[in-house]
Amino acid sequence: MRGRVQRLLRVSRNALDLVRAMSFYRDALGFSLVSERPMDDPAWSELMGLPGTGGRSAILQLGEQTLELVAFDPLGRAYPSQSRASDHWFQHLAIVVADMEAAYANLCRHFFTTITTGGPQQLPPNAGSVTALKFRDPVGHPLELLHFPSGGSDARWQQKRGGHDVFLGIDHSAITVADITESIDFYTCLLGFQVAARSLNSGPEQAHLDNAPGVRVEVVALQPEQAGPPHLELLGYERPAGHPIPAGVKAHDLLADRLILEVDDLPSLAQAIEGEGIEFISPGIVTLRDGHRAALLRDPTGHMLMLYE
Repeated sequence: MRGRVQRLLRVSRNALDLVRAMSFYRDALGFSLVSERPMDDPAWSELMGLPGTGGRSAILQLGEQTLELVAFDPLGRAYPSQSRASDHWFQHLAIVVADMEAAYANLCRHFFTTITTGGPQQLPPNAGSVTALKFRDPVGHPLELLHFPSGGSDARWQQKRGGHDVFLGIDHSAITVADITESIDFYTCLLGFQVAARSLNSGPEQAHLDNAPGVRVEVVALQPEQAGPPHLELLGYERPAGHPIPAGVKAHDLLADRLILEVDDLPSLAQAIEGEGIEFISPGIVTLRDGHRAALLRDPTGHMLMLYE
């Protein structure tokens, strides 16, 4: 039996300025610093497809989930201006909050750019009756605040709501995909995810959430072998149409978020992926200084995935 994804370990997100990025995620969204280190392993730059590149990274934690911020040296291209949720490079982190009013008030004390119009939106029952707000961090990366109704979410989020924390953790990362059917096949048949939920979202609340009049989007929740949080969501926009990921995107460009996927039996999984003609960014499997092995590739839309063992 070939390898498969065991869990979504974290998202790795590029930063224009590491100190400023850490400050935003800490002060505006409740993250705390776990570790910070130079990225000076030559094998890591090979893994990124950027030999000779350096940088610095920080691991931040919110609840039981983590986020990596990476400041490359040299840094690549800026985040595209005038981006929309339907553009294929869109990838957000959904942060669960215990109190949307308090979370939004805290966010508003800091610099951010809103995506959602009209403030937080309560979505209809077919979308889980959640209250959500989409926005961007200071350099353009998408984020979402998410509040679940009582009894309407993963039991772990319900158990955490009784404490004093406003920001509870990362529920999922959502990526916009070019072809929802092709993407489901890739993530389920090749990587071993399971479809956990599926809905077709439209109407005025979704239009306000995405700032996209007439929006119609299929949302597919995927769980790896070891169920999250976080899990992965695929966003297939029927309308409005989105732009493809720009040609020539490299791992140090600001839009190049990476899903870090912990796998078992990386060699067999990499062989299966190569057999499907999937593009690798790294020169196959790379052994890092700490002994872990990893490979970097693109999914059918162009999102970057790091397979990590």
